[in-house]
Amino acid sequence: MTRTVYVAGTGITAFGKFATASLGSLGREAGAAALADAGIQGRDIDVVTCGCARSGTLHGRESGVGQYLGWELGIEGVPVYNEKAFCASGAMALNVAHLAIGSGRHDVALVLGVEKMSSRGGRGRPLTSDGMVLEGEVGFTPPAYYAMAARRHMAVYGTTREQIAAVAVKNRRAAVDNPKAQYRAPITLDDVLDSKPIVAPLNLLDCCPTGDGAAAVVLVSEAGAERLGIEPEIEVAASVVGSGYYRKQDRDMTTFSLDRSTAAKAYEQAQVAPSDIDVAEVHDSFSVAEILHYEDLGLCEPGMGGKLVQAGETALGGRIPVNTGGGLLNRGHPLGATGVAQIVELADQLRGRSGTRQVTGARTALAHISGGFQDGDFATSGVTVLARRHGTAA
Repeated sequence: MTRTVYVAGTGITAFGKFATASLGSLGREAGAAALADAGIQGRDIDVVTCGCARSGTLHGRESGVGQYLGWELGIEGVPVYNEKAFCASGAMALNVAHLAIGSGRHDVALVLGVEKMSSRGGRGRPLTSDGMVLEGEVGFTPPAYYAMAARRHMAVYGTTREQIAAVAVKNRRAAVDNPKAQYRAPITLDDVLDSKPIVAPLNLLDCCPTGDGAAAVVLVSEAGAERLGIEPEIEVAASVVGSGYYRKQDRDMTTFSLDRSTAAKAYEQAQVAPSDIDVAEVHDSFSVAEILHYEDLGLCEPGMGGKLVQAGETALGGRIPVNTGGGLLNRGHPLGATGVAQIVELADQLRGRSGTRQVTGARTALAHISGGFQDGDFATSGVTVLARRHGTAA
């Protein structure tokens, strides 16, 4: 029988480009904050999981990032699992910790996500996804892929360039009030449309930045919470990851088979429907990506994503606020940290401590992140559902 898993504490660094920061200093700051938030110490941790996608390429540290961060936090003698799954590395780390606690093997886990992308150990090393170096050299890069997806969505569904740009404006508006976000200065629709062209129809402000950052989450079982004398408020109602449908898929750039199946499994595991979601964090590596993910996550019907954002339904104050922390576009996207940062943002929302970004009455939240490409589908997709325990108030 699977045990219930709870979020007991969270921590996050500012995201940005920090010349003097290291993987160790970033992970230590986020991890220490999560431990303090939970009211526990490093010696209380039974297991550590760590998501970090690019440290091997950029800093010559292919293995042992989780052990390194555990040492920084004074955690020793426990199992440490390092996860690499492209942009979804942090979500994978959360999933492994969820499995470890839900299975009864451990009671208290520290989940870490960290990345330092503003500098690298040598010149000329690419930031393209693993296994895509050749494709990148001939033009298949993430911006190019999403530009093609945007053009296809516009052609099939009549989605407008302004609707796509509206995602960037909406998410920047949320980031203005997030002190951890990389970009916080307000922008307008014209700013997005007039920014530097990258791959038509996407411009610079339609694309997420690179940068540095870390996030951390403490997960506990009921037994772990009782042992530590804490009362966690947030349940991890579902944590699902999957790999792509490389041979059996729709072959349609306006939708992703993997995201649809992963979301369906998460809704079933959490026993909720898309209409039950009060607030969401969605992988907006590019503005059009958020629109595609609305549809695959069931937040609207296929082809209606552009109209959803245009109507303000996914903005703060809307029917289903999405990316209330600014999203990847503005909070930033240090790959391994992003999946954990989404959980930090949603846990804050469900605990009622998001300040001017607070979604009133939020009880159920969804985090989605995808990572890498393989034969036209994502290589990895992660969907997490969080729920505030009955009887607690935001």
